[in-house]
Amino acid sequence: MSHVFYRNVNKTYLEVDRGEGIYLYDKEGKKYIDACSGAAVSNLGHAHPRIIDAMVKQAQKVAFSHLSRWTSTPIQELANLIADLAPGSLSKLYLVSGGSEATESALKMARQYYMERDGKTGKYRIISRWKSFHGNTIGSLSMTGDKRRGKYTPLLLNFPHIAPAYCYRCPFGKCQETCNVDCALDLERTLKMEGADHVAAFIAESVGGAACGAIVPHKDYFKIIREICDHYDILFIADEVMAGFGRTGSMFSIEDWGVVPDLICAAKGMSAGYSPLGAVIAKVEIYNAFKQGSGVFVHGHTYGGNPLSAAVALAVVQTLVENKLVENSRIVGEYLLSQLKEKLLPFSYVGDVRGKGLMLGVEIVRDKARKEPFPVKMGMAEKLTNTLLKHGVIVYPGNGNADGVNGDQFLLAPPLIITKDQADELIEGMVAGFIEFDKNIETVK
Repeated sequence: MSHVFYRNVNKTYLEVDRGEGIYLYDKEGKKYIDACSGAAVSNLGHAHPRIIDAMVKQAQKVAFSHLSRWTSTPIQELANLIADLAPGSLSKLYLVSGGSEATESALKMARQYYMERDGKTGKYRIISRWKSFHGNTIGSLSMTGDKRRGKYTPLLLNFPHIAPAYCYRCPFGKCQETCNVDCALDLERTLKMEGADHVAAFIAESVGGAACGAIVPHKDYFKIIREICDHYDILFIADEVMAGFGRTGSMFSIEDWGVVPDLICAAKGMSAGYSPLGAVIAKVEIYNAFKQGSGVFVHGHTYGGNPLSAAVALAVVQTLVENKLVENSRIVGEYLLSQLKEKLLPFSYVGDVRGKGLMLGVEIVRDKARKEPFPVKMGMAEKLTNTLLKHGVIVYPGNGNADGVNGDQFLLAPPLIITKDQADELIEGMVAGFIEFDKNIETVK
C-alpha cells in the first residue's frame, strides 16, 4: 500500500525510471516520447549533461541561501542575461519557485505598484479571461478561468473574467479572417462596467495552455489589449509560464504580437524541470516606483532566488541561446503542426489542430460539423491519452474547454531539442494510437 497522496487517488500511475533526451523509460524498460515535456517543462529534455554539470558544481558550493540576507553570482548573472533577452524595458527579475507563485507575485506587485506610484489604494482587481489557467494558489486561481475554480469558489477573490481568444469556438460567432477582434474589445467593455479605478491589471496567456490546448489569439489581439490597458491606466501581465523561453518559437511568446507587457510571469521552461523556479520579469519603470517609494515589495517565498535553482536556470537559458533551440522550436514546430493537421484532421473525432512553435493542441469532438463536444463523463481525452501511451507517446490531456464542463483536448509540447526525424517518430506513434482509438470509438461511446 502506497502512502503517497496523489492528485488522483484512484488512478494507477506509471513509474518512471530514467530519462534521456526526449524520451522517458518506465521500470520495465519501455520507452516513451515525452511529447508534453511533463507539462511544458522539460524544454531541454532529460539528463542534459551541461545542466547536470551546472547543478553539481553549484551544489558543491552552496545550494541554499535566503534572499532576505544573501545575493549570489548565479542570481545576478541570470538577471543580467534575461534583461538582455526580454523585450523593451523588462529588465528586473523577481525570483520565486514556480508558476503559481509567479502569477500570485505579479498580482501583488501590480497592486502595490499603484500604491507606490501615487497612493492609489483602490486599484486591486485583476481582469483575466475564461478558458485560462494561471495557477492553483488562491490569488492565481481567482484569476484562472476554468472549472478548476469550482470546488474553491467560496475562497476566491471577486475578479472579473472576459471572453477568451478562442477562434475555434469564437464566443461572438465570428471567424478570425473577418472579425473585429471582439474578444479583445471585451476588455474595454468590462473595464467600463467594473470601473477602471478599481482594476490594477489584465493578465493573459499569450498562447492558451492547460485550459484549452494551445489556442492562438488573432494577430491584432494583443495590440488592442495593450492600447486599452494604456488608455485606462492598468498593467498588462503576460503569463508565459508555459509559453515562455522558446516554447512557441520566440524567446518570449508575446514578442510575436509586437507588444511589450508590463510584467511577464515565467517558470517551467526557464529551469527546464531540473530545479523548481519561477519569476516575474518587470519593467524598470515598475521597479523604480518601488525604489522611489517604500523601497520594499511586501512579499517573498522561502526558496525564491536560491543559488542552485538560479545556476540551473542560467545554464538552461544559455543553452537555449547558444544551441539556437528557440529557432529549432519554430522550425520543427511548423513542420510538426503541418504533419499533425495532415494526418489527424481526417479522423472523424478530431475537430481542430492548432498551436504555435512546439506548443500544439488537438481538440476532440463528437460531431465535427457542429463542433459538438463529448460529454465530460465519457472522459475521452483521458481514454485517448491512455491509448497513445500504449504506442509510446505521452501527451497532456484536458477537458471542459468547450463550455466549461464538456470538451476534450490535449496539449503537445515536446522538448525544444526535438529533431525533424524525432518529430516523424512522434507523428508515427500518434497516428498508430489514433487508428486504434478510431477502431474502438463506437464501443467507447
